[in-house]
Amino acid sequence: MSLFFHLGRYFLLMGRVFTRPEKFRIYWKRVFEEINSLGLGSLGIVSIISVFMGAVITLQAAYNLDGPWIPLYAVGLGTRDGIILEFSPTIISLVLAGKIGSSIASEIGTMRVTEQIDALEIMGVNPSGYLIFPKIIAAVFINPFLIIYSMFLGISGGYAFGVLTGSVTPYEFVYGIQWQFKPFYIVYALIKTVVFAFIITSISAYHGFYTHGGALEVGQSSTKAVVYSSIVILLFNFILTQLLLT
Repeated sequence: MSLFFHLGRYFLLMGRVFTRPEKFRIYWKRVFEEINSLGLGSLGIVSIISVFMGAVITLQAAYNLDGPWIPLYAVGLGTRDGIILEFSPTIISLVLAGKIGSSIASEIGTMRVTEQIDALEIMGVNPSGYLIFPKIIAAVFINPFLIIYSMFLGISGGYAFGVLTGSVTPYEFVYGIQWQFKPFYIVYALIKTVVFAFIITSISAYHGFYTHGGALEVGQSSTKAVVYSSIVILLFNFILTQLLLT
């Protein structure tokens, strides 16, 4: 019954989040602030993970595809499909769930336990819309750009380390990237990214919004936000893959 209770309260909260805002100008200002905080603030960790993720995929592909009957361009092909279809949209989203999910939950949770949310309600402001709506819109907008950036860095990292280590030649790697490329792979990855962005921000905000107690409970809400966001991301990753690729 606890599951249905939280599901019901979550959807009720989302209903309040997407009600008509009091002033669009204030909301849009907060959206740009959240884009800078949630999106641009994540460029560093996304860059590091993407480069080395692409490098490791390339080296592992070169090692496992080492055979006389397997063409060398299969290394580039495997790196491209692995990065675009799964690693960039899913793994980076899981990393962002840990980074921005915990940040959202702790920020809103702290506002709840220090009665700042109650103050907003007294002033006639819809706290759920004012605090959560800009975060959702910002993440849904900026995360696809982060994932495209991750794809580029992942494939570039795979190319650089593959060539430097002698695992693959530049020509074969580039040929493998281009071989039978399907633009729908990019569309599929971005659809997953948008869904994952909504999941991360909404679930994290939910746990922060209903925090009660003190600093200990804020930490617990932050942990729950990361755990449940990651679980739901993996669940929807399976569902979207089944719907879009089969």
